[in-house]
Amino acid sequence: MGKYFGTDGARGVANVELTAELAYRIGVAAAWVLTRELQHRPCFFIGRDTRISGNMLEAALEAGICAAGVDVVSLGVLPTPAVAYLTSVHQTDAGFVISASHNPFEHNGIKIFGSRGYKLSDEQEEQIEHYIDNPPAEAMATGAELGRITHLELSAEVEYTNHIIKSAPGRIEGMRIILDCANGAASQTAERIFSALGADVTLIHHSPNGVNINEGCGSTHMDDLCARVVAGGYDLGAAFDGDADRCLLVDERGRVIDGDCVLALLADKMHCAGSLRGGVSATVMSNLGLRSFCRERGIEVGCTKVGDRYVLEEMLEKGWNLGGEQSGHVILSDHATTGDGQLTAAHFLCMVAESGKKASELRDLVPSFPQVTVNVPAPNSVKKQVADLPAVREVAAQIEKAFGADGRILIRPSGTEALVRVMVEGRDEEQVRTWVQRAADVIRQAVAEL
Repeated sequence: MGKYFGTDGARGVANVELTAELAYRIGVAAAWVLTRELQHRPCFFIGRDTRISGNMLEAALEAGICAAGVDVVSLGVLPTPAVAYLTSVHQTDAGFVISASHNPFEHNGIKIFGSRGYKLSDEQEEQIEHYIDNPPAEAMATGAELGRITHLELSAEVEYTNHIIKSAPGRIEGMRIILDCANGAASQTAERIFSALGADVTLIHHSPNGVNINEGCGSTHMDDLCARVVAGGYDLGAAFDGDADRCLLVDERGRVIDGDCVLALLADKMHCAGSLRGGVSATVMSNLGLRSFCRERGIEVGCTKVGDRYVLEEMLEKGWNLGGEQSGHVILSDHATTGDGQLTAAHFLCMVAESGKKASELRDLVPSFPQVTVNVPAPNSVKKQVADLPAVREVAAQIEKAFGADGRILIRPSGTEALVRVMVEGRDEEQVRTWVQRAADVIRQAVAEL
C-alpha cells in the first residue's frame, strides 16, 4: 500500500484524513497521469454513495479534474459497479467513485476505474501518488482548456438498471423477496431491477439521510434481515453494502447464504450449463466447504490474496469468468468488470426460481466448515514477521497435524490495522475454537518477546 492508496482506493475519515484539499490534489494528479498522452479532449465519470461527505468530496475532486483540463460527467448517487460499467460502455477515460463501501458514514474514499472499467494497476496508483505531492506546473489548464461539468444522473441510473435486468438469466415471477439496501446506493436502483424481473419486492433500510448508511443494516449487519425474512414468510432476502458491490443472501429459514456458498452454487449451475470458463477464483479466506463442493464436481478453485482486485487479476490471467470473496463480493465477468451485488442477487434468484427448490435446499448442498478468527495486536513494524517466528510456526504445525486435510490455520497481517488475524478452520467447531485460542496466546507471547 502507498501513502494515499490502499487495497481499494484512497480511504479515510472525511475532512480529517480524506480532506477536500486532498480530493482536489487527487483530481489534478489523476487527470495528469491518465490523460497526458491522449490526443482528444478527455472526460471522466464520477459517481458516489449516500454519505453526507460525498457532495463535499465530489465538488473538490471535480475542481481538481477540471483544473487539469478534463471534463467531468456527474452520475450522482449510483452503485460502484454502475460507474465501472458505464465507464467501459461509453469509453470515457476514467471513472471515479466516492465511497467507503461497507464502512461507517464518517469514512469515505475515492476509487478509480480505467477506461475499460477495471480498477487501476498498482503502477498507475503509484504514479498518481507521486503527483499528488508533486503536481507539475504543466498539469494545470488555463483559458478554454479548463474542464467543464455536466450531469447525467437519471439517464445513468436507467442505463445501468436496464443492463442488470437484461443480464439476468431468467425470471423470478411471483417470488417474494425482501431487500436491505443499507441506506446506500442500492436504494436508488433495487426496486426497479427486481420488480422488472417479476418479483414481489419489499425494501428495507432504503431511506438514506447521509449519516445512516450501513448503520445496523446491510451486508455487514444481517440480523435484522434474517429476522424479517422469517417473520414475513419471504422466499429470500438479500442485503447489499453501502455502494452495492457486495451481496449476502438469506434463505427462507433465516440463515445467511455467504459469498462462498453463492460462488459454489453459481459455479455448479454454470458448469452444468457449459458457461463456466475454467474454474472459480477464490481467496485464502474462502471456506474449505467451497473447495470440497467444487472438487466433487470437477471444478477447479483458485486461491488468491484477500481482496477483489487479486481475484480479478487471477480471473483475467486464466480467462475465468467467475470469482469472489466470502464477504459477498462476487465477480461475474461476462457482465461486469467488478463485483456487483445486484447482479449477483439477480443471478442467484433466477437460479433458485429455475431449480424449483427452496433457497434452503440449495444452501444445504454446500458444506460450511466452522471458521473462527481472532485478532491479535501487533505493531506494524513486526506484524508481517509474526507467521515466521519459531513458536508460531510450531503451533501452526501442531494444528495442521491435528486437523489433517480437514482443517487449517491461516495467519495474516491486517492491511489497515496494527493486528495479526489468526483464523482456524475445521469440521468440529469446539476443536476449532480451542486451537485458535491456543494459537492466539502463542502469538501474543511471541510478539511481547520481540
